[in-house]
Amino acid sequence: MPRTGMEPIRRKALVDAAIVEVGAHGAHAVTVGAIARRAGVSSALAHHYFGAKSDLLTAAMRRILGDLGQAVRAELARAGTPEERVRAVIRASFAAPNFRDEVISAWLNFYVSALSEAQAARLLKVYHRRLHSTLAHALRPRFGAGAHQAAETLAALIDGIYIRAALGDGGPEPEAATALCLGVYDAMIGEARHG
Repeated sequence: MPRTGMEPIRRKALVDAAIVEVGAHGAHAVTVGAIARRAGVSSALAHHYFGAKSDLLTAAMRRILGDLGQAVRAELARAGTPEERVRAVIRASFAAPNFRDEVISAWLNFYVSALSEAQAARLLKVYHRRLHSTLAHALRPRFGAGAHQAAETLAALIDGIYIRAALGDGGPEPEAATALCLGVYDAMIGEARHG
């Protein structure tokens, strides 16, 4: 007889295991069986909770996006000025929990999945819109009509650092990634002052 209240615990374990397995083997090579074994449940239970592998991988990406959103909100809550808000988004994007190896690999797989899977494409579009609007809102006081272009530049840099980290030999540490992005932002501010 199943124990009451175990479903949320098992779902979380499966999502956590999916993130680790995708990080280790890639989305195409990983199986529901391997994810279930890592989570300590049966494959049948994993299929019962999530259906297809793509649904489980989408749930894992939702978790990653949720964790990132939570980190951004926490950083924004401490920001007092628009400039501090931009810096908060950059810091949250590369905070250690969001910029660890398995999460970086999951992001790369997420981008690839978005090319062919409607759910992943929708999630990616939501992420891009939120990142862009948060940055553009904070950039508007300093960059005016150029805020959208500045937001696109920073968003592309953030995504690019993730992609390069996934494809390289571990990529930069969170502090180095943050410093790189903040350096570009500082250069943009300098250009805006003198432009």
